[in-house]
Amino acid sequence: MIVPRCAIRALVVAALMAATAAPAGAEYAGPIIDAHSHVPNATAIDAYVAAMKRHKVVKVVLLGVGGVQKDDAAWIAAAARKYPDLVVAGQPVPDPTSAPAAARLEAELTMTHARVAGEVHVRQVSRKIDRSPADPAFVKLLEVAGRQKVPVVIHQELDAGATTALEAALKAAPAATIVLAHAGSATPAVLDGLLTRHANLMVDLSGMHFQRTPALATEKGPLDPAWKALIDKRPERFLIGVDVWAARLFEPAMLDRLLTWTRRILGELSPEAAERVAHRNATALFRLE
Repeated sequence: MIVPRCAIRALVVAALMAATAAPAGAEYAGPIIDAHSHVPNATAIDAYVAAMKRHKVVKVVLLGVGGVQKDDAAWIAAAARKYPDLVVAGQPVPDPTSAPAAARLEAELTMTHARVAGEVHVRQVSRKIDRSPADPAFVKLLEVAGRQKVPVVIHQELDAGATTALEAALKAAPAATIVLAHAGSATPAVLDGLLTRHANLMVDLSGMHFQRTPALATEKGPLDPAWKALIDKRPERFLIGVDVWAARLFEPAMLDRLLTWTRRILGELSPEAAERVAHRNATALFRLE
């Protein structure tokens, strides 16, 4: 039977349309390191570890909540003792602009051998926190972290003034690596410029899931095209994180939703970018090999 040319053209067009409509990629199936999460009490880690096993999350980096939770250090240390192969304990930094902050961090890192410091609350509008990472005391703290090869995770919601202060801190302490949590609530265009100018800046995508604003994507929708383009352009500069912190987020059903979303979003990146963002960058940054 001879197939008419018009029918062949129709089949080709249909195939092209189907390919265009297809998802960018299958769900990412490799290992994940959650580079930014917290615990709200002494027992929440058990629920999170159970979810880690369900979703192939091989490690979680537990950070302090900027001095808001006075028992952070004890809860994090206990979680690391209970699950030493899964938990990477961060060193909380409650008051980064106080005069003794740098000396205190140096003593604590010497004692705990933590591989990351933070989360440091620099600028958080909802909590009325507005500090400058270019403050001399903060710069001294960054210099300590740089000597110890310990990255510092900061929560800094960027506006024009905060961006200028961040750039000043990055220039003042070039040996320190700053990890900008939650992408600084900034646009991809702003981050692209910052990453171009400052080799000692990393970005974590924690807390940008469907329950937060800004988000990388809705629970079922595609990854925002501008974010996808930037991450695929600079895959070596990004970390993934879930940023669980409140007790309600540790319910098994919610953890399953968050981690399923995370794998789906990673799957939309190029395979190389997905591997880097999911675990390879965190492994190198936190010296986990």
